[in-house]
Amino acid sequence: METAKKEISCKLLVIGAGPGGYICAIRAGQLGVDTVIVEARKVGGTCLTVGCIPSKALIHAAEEFERVAHLAAGGNPFGITTELPTIDLSKTVQWKNDIVSRLNSGVAALLKKSRVKIVTGRAHFLDGRTIQVETDVGSQIIRAETVVIATGSAPVELPFLPFDGDVISSTEALSLDEVPKKLAIIGGGYIGLELGTAFAKLGSRVTVVEAASRILPQYDAELTQPVAKRLKHLDIKVLTNTKALGLNSAGKLMIDDSDGKQSQLAADKILVTVGRKPVTEGWGREELALDMDGRFVRIDEKCQTSMRGIYAIGDVTGEPMLAHRAMAQGEMVAEIIAGHKRQWDKQAIPAVCFTDPEIVTVGLSPDEARTAGREIKVGTFPFAANGRAMTKLAEDGFVRVVARADNHLVLGIQAVGAGVSELSAAFGLALEMGARLEDIAGTIHAHPTQGEALQEAALKALGKALHI
Repeated sequence: METAKKEISCKLLVIGAGPGGYICAIRAGQLGVDTVIVEARKVGGTCLTVGCIPSKALIHAAEEFERVAHLAAGGNPFGITTELPTIDLSKTVQWKNDIVSRLNSGVAALLKKSRVKIVTGRAHFLDGRTIQVETDVGSQIIRAETVVIATGSAPVELPFLPFDGDVISSTEALSLDEVPKKLAIIGGGYIGLELGTAFAKLGSRVTVVEAASRILPQYDAELTQPVAKRLKHLDIKVLTNTKALGLNSAGKLMIDDSDGKQSQLAADKILVTVGRKPVTEGWGREELALDMDGRFVRIDEKCQTSMRGIYAIGDVTGEPMLAHRAMAQGEMVAEIIAGHKRQWDKQAIPAVCFTDPEIVTVGLSPDEARTAGREIKVGTFPFAANGRAMTKLAEDGFVRVVARADNHLVLGIQAVGAGVSELSAAFGLALEMGARLEDIAGTIHAHPTQGEALQEAALKALGKALHI
């Protein structure tokens, strides 16, 4: 028999312990705000448990496997030979799970250090200040002066391909105990291509079905060309202008190309990666009077919703659905609640696609800048002319800088190449600090590094190219 629990009262209640939620709670706790955080599963959210972190673990394992397989095949320029490798995917998944577990524990420890109370269960608004949480040991009522909604997002499920059995989302893909011989991926966006590339390196025969005319349609064609080249090298079959229709009676995937021709595709697993949707149901939104912005919760420049005392952060509030956006919003909201003067004024939010090669974008692309009516200068430097990239057999790709033509203020920086995700901090810093081409060109960059390509791209835009 359930026993009634004493009500909890707090200054701040955070619903959802993903990157935005737990950062908000930690910062609030540091500032002396009496804080409670509610999470239905483990702290860390999608990013830590079934998204960013575990996917990068799988991607790295696949890279290591392919590297050894390449050495075993011979013909490499290093003069290294070894035996043909094998992989026990269950051990890889266990290693991934160990990383996730360590990070879960780390986040929990940080919350405890900041004196944040963690309540495990599903939260449901009873009104704008009262939340009921269904825990394993009964219901818990929490009354809060201020509430932050950080419920995140979930994979989009196609009605004609529901997640079940061999039709899986990215969550199930990251916990497979063996490499599928044939893998069909619905959606040629960043999630599908990141995982598709990893499984292809591990030995899967991968087919990507994309309804648009090209892969990664959110990026310009110049950035995606090296990725398309690499997919071809990995024998990943890409079907563009093609729609998935569902499964036939034999369990085969039916597809429809641009000419209206239908065919079937055999696959051991069908991975559906057609986007993510905000989690706006299941926590009592119907009990509130929140204004919506399409399918997202509407917020202002301080992440306040239309209801006083209720904030919202992260994926539930719209694009870009990025963990680091949620984190920045969470930190800001915590400081506002603590009485600090803050508002959202970020100049740029880096976005990284962990394909092979990787893609990084910050700010405006050349086309976006021109569409906005800007006269611009563009400088591009290829990694084929970068000494460090040569020594890493990573010559595909480039760094590109976009700046205003009149005062040379940098409007955007993009790159595609091996390991360029690690350049995202420099790119973001340049835009956030209001750098001009001369600032980047005049900064001494260490040699030999791939980061030199940023300086060289700025020099190119100024008409002072040195190495091309």
